[in-house]
Amino acid sequence: MLRFGNPQFFHLYWLLPLLVVFFWAVFRHKKRLLGRLGDEALIARLTDSVSRRKQVWKVVLILLGYSVLVLGLTDPQIGTRLEEVKREGIDIFVALDVSKSMLAEDIAPNRFAKAKHEIAGFIERLQGDRVGLIAFSGLAFVQCPLTLDYGAARLFLNDLDIGAVPQPGTAISVAIETARKSFVDTERNHKALIIITDGEDHEGDPLEAAREAAKEGVVIYTVGTGSPNGAPIPEFDKNGNNVGYKRDRSGQIITTRLDITTLEKIAAETGGKFHIASTGQDELDKIYDEIYGMDKKELSAREFTQFENRFQIFLAIALILLTLETLLSERRRIRQVRAAEAAEVEEKA
Repeated sequence: MLRFGNPQFFHLYWLLPLLVVFFWAVFRHKKRLLGRLGDEALIARLTDSVSRRKQVWKVVLILLGYSVLVLGLTDPQIGTRLEEVKREGIDIFVALDVSKSMLAEDIAPNRFAKAKHEIAGFIERLQGDRVGLIAFSGLAFVQCPLTLDYGAARLFLNDLDIGAVPQPGTAISVAIETARKSFVDTERNHKALIIITDGEDHEGDPLEAAREAAKEGVVIYTVGTGSPNGAPIPEFDKNGNNVGYKRDRSGQIITTRLDITTLEKIAAETGGKFHIASTGQDELDKIYDEIYGMDKKELSAREFTQFENRFQIFLAIALILLTLETLLSERRRIRQVRAAEAAEVEEKA
């Protein structure tokens, strides 16, 4: 299997046609200059020792050397080596509230954007831990299953948006139940769930769900986003323009408040901790430090193909071609020159 570590360097091949035109123009310019010097027969005799064929070959070597050099810069890699990799870590699910209340702007720029920014930073810090994403509002679903591929996890996170779950509401109990069933390991440890929400749960019993999760060794950390004083929920049109705030049937602006008490109780049921989100801090950094102290387990011990760099071969070939171009003389061999002169003398005789 072949892949390229720096495929962007393939764009340098666009310069090849320009180099061909450049050398063609140089040859034409030389010919014109010689034509201005005087008698063509005299000029031909004076330049008889110069081999046009060797000049062409020198250009060919330069173009080939350039082509192979660019190929080397793309860093060709071939999967030829097998390695055994062992990782130790923890299984971590991050459950993110995607209900419309997360659009409240009591945390800049809004609760949802702040939460996604923190999750992205949290994934960057992981080292050997499996991470998964759960989106929830009135329902919950696994956006990204547990994985060691942090790049894939970030892609799934980027795709997550308000309204990803069509049913409105904030069912924290459903998010906990979804995470509990999605942990692939039956051991009663090495499992953590981080819930990021404003905590206004109007459905189910989140405390009972937390107790069931605790029985299976899941430690829950809760992050409350928003203000206990409440904030209005902005409304947007299809073009993303703010058109006011969400209102109830009587026309009053609806405010969404952070439910600190519920989130504290959920975390306490499982031995976790509650954190409140703020604009200037990264609460998931604190949670990461707490999780890092948990007992770790071997999450994978598998063989995989390690791609080996092969750019050295192409750089060596390019160096050889360019060296040959330098060593190749434009002059004909003396024997060839004398043979040409003898033929000319015989022709005149």
